Amino acid sequence: DAARLAFAGGEADAVVADWIWTARQRAAGQEFATFPYSTAVGGLVVPKDSTVKTLADLKGANIGIAGGPLDKSWLILRAYAQKEYGFDLAGETEQVYGAPPLIFKTALGGDLGGAINFWHFLAKMKSAGMRQVISVSDAALALGLDPKTPLLGYVMKDSFVAEHPELAKGLYRASRSAKDVLGNDDAAWDAIREIMNAKSDAQFDTLRRDWRAGIPAAGAVDQNKADAMLSVMAELGGEKLVGTAKSLPAGTFLTFD
Repeated sequence: DAARLAFAGGEADAVVADWIWTARQRAAGQEFATFPYSTAVGGLVVPKDSTVKTLADLKGANIGIAGGPLDKSWLILRAYAQKEYGFDLAGETEQVYGAPPLIFKTALGGDLGGAINFWHFLAKMKSAGMRQVISVSDAALALGLDPKTPLLGYVMKDSFVAEHPELAKGLYRASRSAKDVLGNDDAAWDAIREIMNAKSDAQFDTLRRDWRAGIPAAGAVDQNKADAMLSVMAELGGEKLVGTAKSLPAGTFLTFD
C-alpha cells in the first residue's frame, strides 16, 4: 500500500505494518525490523438475528472480507474451521472482498452472512448489534498459537535505528507510555474522543474496550512463538504471503528494554 511504499522508498522513517510482512521483507534482503504495536486482529461477525453459532453454520453463506484472500484473520479462521469441524470455509462459502468501509456498510445493510474486518470497524459493527461468532485470538489459541503475539508493529530500518538510536527508543517508550495511560485511565479518552469518530456512546465504549484488549505485553516478543505463527502462515498462505520467509529471520524484532 501507499504507506509501505513510502517507507520502503525512504519517504517515511517508520510505518505500522504486520510483522509477517516485515519478516518477508527481511528474508528478501531488506533490513526492516519491528517492535510491537497491537495484538488486535478482530474476528468474524454475523447479523444479530443470524442463526449461525459456529463457522460450520456458514455453509452456503457469503462472507465479506477486508484485506483480500491472504488476510491473516481469514487464513487463521480457515485453518480453525478445518481443524475444529472438518469444514472447508473457503470452499463452502462465497467470499466477497472489499475495502474495510465497504465491508462495514454492506454488513450493516444485511447483505452479508458474515464479515471479517479490521478491529476498529468490527468494534463499530458489534456496537451496532452484530454478533461475534469467534475471535481470531480464540481460533489462534485452538491452533496452538499464542494470540498474545503482536501482529502489528512499528517498522523501521536497521540503518535508521543505528543512526538514531535515541529517536527509535523514544518512539518505543512513547508508545508504551501512551498504552499505559489509555489502558488504565478512562478520562484520558475524553481528549481523543472527537478524532475517534464514534457516533454513539456504545460505539465509543466498544472501541475503547477492544483497543485495550489489543495492548501487547511489555518486553521482548517470544521468538519461538512468533516462529510458530510464521510457519502456520507459510503453510496457509504460501509464498504469496511470506515470500521466502519459511522461518523467522534473525533480527526481525527490535528490543529496547
